Amino acid sequence: MNGDITRHLTCPICGDPLDPTPGALRCPAGHSFDLARQGYVNLGTGRVIHTGDTAEMIAARDAFLQAGHFDPIGRALAEAAAPALVGEAPLIVDAGAGTGYHLGTVLDAAPGAVGLALDAAKPAVRRAARAHPRAAAALADTWSRLPVADGAASVVLNVFAPRNGAEFRRILHREGVLLVVTPASDHLAELVAALGLLQVAPDKPGRVQASLGGSFTLARTDALRWPMQLSRAEIAALVEMGPSAWHRDPHAMETQIAALPDPWTVTASVELRRYPGEGPAPQAAGPDPATGC
Repeated sequence: MNGDITRHLTCPICGDPLDPTPGALRCPAGHSFDLARQGYVNLGTGRVIHTGDTAEMIAARDAFLQAGHFDPIGRALAEAAAPALVGEAPLIVDAGAGTGYHLGTVLDAAPGAVGLALDAAKPAVRRAARAHPRAAAALADTWSRLPVADGAASVVLNVFAPRNGAEFRRILHREGVLLVVTPASDHLAELVAALGLLQVAPDKPGRVQASLGGSFTLARTDALRWPMQLSRAEIAALVEMGPSAWHRDPHAMETQIAALPDPWTVTASVELRRYPGEGPAPQAAGPDPATGC
């Protein structure tokens, strides 16, 4: 694992720094964490209540993202992150990274930076460990204390994932930036209408701010909107990778998708919020209970 990344990692049990040893990371207190053969390290502290997306959901997400349909998100993140990526080997932490696809895009645009993908799902971190040569991946619960040193991250990414405001504030450098991407009210509007997918909560902006627990002050919101030409297979992957996969019968969904035009134009619409690192002192607030967005 890249030394520029491991020097920022902390023991999830005692909070001490972690040092690399053959096949593992170990803290001075003797807590040891094995490096999996897939390339990630498990920095969980036991049973995780929220285990993240299933292997099927992660596979669908990987297929959809690799097709490039959400690339405008990665490009916008890279542009917004650039001013904060100064100094030697600045660290980008992607909290709830999934496959690490967006982290990889940001790293492509920042040759001097390194990245850490955190996710609670093993199928996700297995893929994220291979997302970029300058990235590492760790199994960690975003709802708990993150295994990252105080002020270590120049940029924290949070894309369609749970938010833990107090922890984001703790790990973010005072001159860094938190970048949060959430769906807008008309995201995938055509599919929502045709397939009865879950709708974005009308009070989403307020929920996002509440989930940050008063730890951040919003500096700017960018609206991103673009059309996607999707085949039925891509629509199926898009549905399976999102929160609607937990709530709809897969066989009924397959029948509905089969009746759609092929290809079909679907609107992507998201909001990118920027929060500077210097702000109010962290408060003891839990993350947004919503999952996937």
